[in-house]
Amino acid sequence: MKQPLLWIHGEALGPTNPALLAHPDRPAVFVFDEALIRRQAISLKRLGFLYESLLELPVTIRQGDVAQQVLACACQHGCDGVVTTDGVDPQFKRIHGAIARELPVVVLEPESFVDLETPPDLRRFSRYWRQAESLVWQGY
Repeated sequence: MKQPLLWIHGEALGPTNPALLAHPDRPAVFVFDEALIRRQAISLKRLGFLYESLLELPVTIRQGDVAQQVLACACQHGCDGVVTTDGVDPQFKRIHGAIARELPVVVLEPESFVDLETPPDLRRFSRYWRQAESLVWQGY
């Protein structure tokens, strides 16, 4: 893959995103999942946080079906594949699979924030934080 599109998602928002670091000169896209927004599965606070975080990154922001929008953006930029970072959200595999049916996808491993003994509870950040907080502050 010589001309990838970078798919940035909500689990790797930041300037140290492995895809952004590996390909700083390539176009990047973040897609607000229209179905989640319509079902109000994402709070307004979370949407605001995501949007403010994205404003600090070199990404194009779209809304709609994530796989369709990533593929459309790749076509628009003449990309021959997609590079992204791994995610634990179950939707990640579904979206990844839909994109991979059309274009090759390379998934980079992000550096782990903390190593949890059990899989994280992804329904609310506060539940995740209760699992992670003591590990984060262990060395301080």
